[in-house]
Amino acid sequence: MRACTVDFGRCLYEKNHRFIRKWLLGAGVSSPSSAVAGYRPPRHRSQWAALRKVKSWQGFASMFSGRTSRKSISHPEHEDTMAEGEEYRNPTEVQMSQLVLPCHTNHRGELSIGQLLKWIDTTACLSAERHAGCPCVTASMDDIYFDHTISVGQVVNIKAKVNRAFNSSMEVGIQVVSEDLCSEKQWSVCKALATFVAHRELSKVKLKQVIPVTEEEKTEHGVAAERRRMRLVYADTIKDLLAHCAIQDDPDKDFSNMVPAEKTRVESVELVLPPHANHQGNTFGGQIMAWMENVATIAASRLCHAHPTLKAIEMFHFRGPSQVGDRLVLKAIVNNAFKHSMEVGVCVEAYRQEAETQRRHINSAFMTFVVLDKDDQPQKLPWIRPQPGEGERRYREASARKKIRLDRKYLVSCKQSEMALSVPWDPSNQVYLSYYNVSSLKTLMAKDNWVLSVEFGEVHLYTLEEEFLSFHLEMVVHVDAAQVFTLLSDLRRRPEWDKHYRSVELVQQVDEDDAIYHVVSPALSSNTKPQDFVILASRRKPCDTGDPYVIALRSVTLPTHCETPEYQRGETLCSGFCLWREGDQLTKVSYYNQATPGLLNYVTTNVAGLSMAFYNTFKACESFLLDNRNDLAPSLQTL
Repeated sequence: MRACTVDFGRCLYEKNHRFIRKWLLGAGVSSPSSAVAGYRPPRHRSQWAALRKVKSWQGFASMFSGRTSRKSISHPEHEDTMAEGEEYRNPTEVQMSQLVLPCHTNHRGELSIGQLLKWIDTTACLSAERHAGCPCVTASMDDIYFDHTISVGQVVNIKAKVNRAFNSSMEVGIQVVSEDLCSEKQWSVCKALATFVAHRELSKVKLKQVIPVTEEEKTEHGVAAERRRMRLVYADTIKDLLAHCAIQDDPDKDFSNMVPAEKTRVESVELVLPPHANHQGNTFGGQIMAWMENVATIAASRLCHAHPTLKAIEMFHFRGPSQVGDRLVLKAIVNNAFKHSMEVGVCVEAYRQEAETQRRHINSAFMTFVVLDKDDQPQKLPWIRPQPGEGERRYREASARKKIRLDRKYLVSCKQSEMALSVPWDPSNQVYLSYYNVSSLKTLMAKDNWVLSVEFGEVHLYTLEEEFLSFHLEMVVHVDAAQVFTLLSDLRRRPEWDKHYRSVELVQQVDEDDAIYHVVSPALSSNTKPQDFVILASRRKPCDTGDPYVIALRSVTLPTHCETPEYQRGETLCSGFCLWREGDQLTKVSYYNQATPGLLNYVTTNVAGLSMAFYNTFKACESFLLDNRNDLAPSLQTL
């Protein structure tokens, strides 16, 4: 027995020795053998126990690495699951590859979207159950935009992983890529975000937290909370838009040649059989989506008298489950037709027995179709004439959803380098501007390659050189995190500690978490005019333990505050505070800023150590927080 223990210890020692040598070579150590020559394997159980208490390689790394960086290292719990030389893989990741056969295709020889939705739902469900360790059901699916079609003979590669877990629900991110086996080319088909709920019969589920490791995982983990918030207010966003905005018809619409919406109505019934159900006996969410896509395609075809192509699926929610033996009634109708696209609404109801008078509302969805010509260009569509009453309501809501879709696609889907510094503010896009404001700051915060450039005592200045030069200031203050959040949230108090803010006016209190301010800043040099900014400030409390308080700032434009000759209009793309609770009456304050061209010279002067302005401003902030640690001003309570 002792011999077996010694052999096991020697094997583990040799494996660790190889790993350390390989790691040191990657870290730039020229003689890794001498660096680990003094290491000897433990011989006794007590020594092995002491070795297991080591939680990370950070202390070991500090002996050999002279570069100070915030680049993260892999978590030990993930290291243990990897074979030597194998790249890191998310423990919740599930991959599916399917060869597209003729039975999977539509009339154009392309993969049916309904079949793709079934594969997407299956892959995402398996990822969710891998994390939860129990059965999971589909709760919702965010917008899906289909960028590329998939032909017969090609391969569909689907990858899903859990971005973040909440109490009993989790967000699963899905990527779909098509692959041509002959040419070896690959195309991105779509990306999707699904919400799954863990379900256990006899006990309440409390999901374990997801530990992000890579930069991408940290970004998705941070932004997932903001996306969840946006889903919860989606229905209210539609109502507010309809209440505050007048929907205008296309001026080129020919009212004499319109198709009655009733002509596009479709109703179909499906009996849920065992092949349609998952391993829990509930109908596959993907199967329901496939049936919905089928009836929606028929309704769209009745308007255009052609074969339409599905381009997008609106965010939708499953309101309840259905089981084997249920009858599902699927109803579809064209809600509105625009010049080159149409929206089809689909409703799913369930009942158990034919004698039942009450039907359960399972799901509703909205799908956008186009008709493509031989050059794959969208054709002009007939106009729709809605029915009075409910038909007119659906008609107007379809226009509102199109407006929101365009806002969301522009603000959320595009890259930051494609964004204007200032975007127009209006009630219809306030939810998505607020979302983009917070998610941009969280994305910047999650970057791995921040490098420590300057240390001013307890104030650390980091820089990040990518498309934009960004900087990050960090310090720890002896004030409770909630109080720091309250004090820094109100920009009207910022002139008390920041000399770059000469005056601040609250222009509009949008809601509890968002406000718009007009800021006047002194000139950066004697040759320029004072600057003014119109800034949207979005604040968020922690969603879970370990999350920071967030105060995100970005420029917007308001018709009531146009540029004036008195000031030079300044802009900020992404800036703000992230506040971490480090302990009782102890908070880590981090300020982030993506330097715009007008600020670049000022930033580089501080980064180069030629100015102490950053340090002086941050120390003034610390004094302000300490002096007002017990301040409970009523004006801040109502923010």
